[in-house]
Amino acid sequence: MIAISQLNTKKNILVLLAIISSIALHAQIFFGNNAEIGIDEKLGQTIPLNLRFVNEHKDTITLGELIKQPTVLSFVYFDCPGLCSPLQQGISEVIDQSDLVIGKDYKAITISFNYRDDPKKAGKKKKNFAEAISKNKSANWYYLTSDSVNINAILKAVGYKIKATGMDFAHPSGIVVVSPSGKITRYLYGLKFLPFDFKMAIIEAQKGQSRPTINKALDFCFSYDKDEKRYSLQVTKLAATIILFFAACLLLVLFLKSRKDKKNNNS
Repeated sequence: MIAISQLNTKKNILVLLAIISSIALHAQIFFGNNAEIGIDEKLGQTIPLNLRFVNEHKDTITLGELIKQPTVLSFVYFDCPGLCSPLQQGISEVIDQSDLVIGKDYKAITISFNYRDDPKKAGKKKKNFAEAISKNKSANWYYLTSDSVNINAILKAVGYKIKATGMDFAHPSGIVVVSPSGKITRYLYGLKFLPFDFKMAIIEAQKGQSRPTINKALDFCFSYDKDEKRYSLQVTKLAATIILFFAACLLLVLFLKSRKDKKNNNS
């Protein structure tokens, strides 16, 4: 009877291992870092400050000429029908709500990742969002355009992954905070930002302190649907995680039970 019990336990463990291996194999699709769209954080790295852009006044300027304080970077394209306008609205609102003063404590830069965008479009977008916080403050919120070489360089530097879909783009939503030296110190995800989180990100950037992103869990749980132009819950990924967790627990129980039966048999 004991031998049969041990045989059944070993059989159950082998079956469970096979199930876990199968799930893990399929889960690799979801757990990999090879997503075409998203943000691959580059905390602690320095962005290339020699990249050249054109502002809304048609002046050519480098990032190094603008970034002398903690700076909030956002990436959009000006004909975006989805996330870009809500993102810019969210930035405008948190700037207005924060007790830190733009221009005094930090700056903001919005960069278009569509090389077809021009200073005229940049000026219109700035008028819609930046000037909503007051014309004096909006002078320290820059809207930039450039060619594909400079755009791709800054996107790669901050780990911002986009995908062209016809004349539109599928892209993530969030802001990147850099120190006065251009060091990436914080990522904040979403379309709306809490004034406290925003303030702490600015203070950390001033000190040059890179902090991990708690909101990264949201990026794991949600994916951007380029057709619906919104974020949706990744049910398959979450289900795979839960199944793997409970399967591992069951495997541990069976393993311990097998050792206990073997010990009792020897005694």
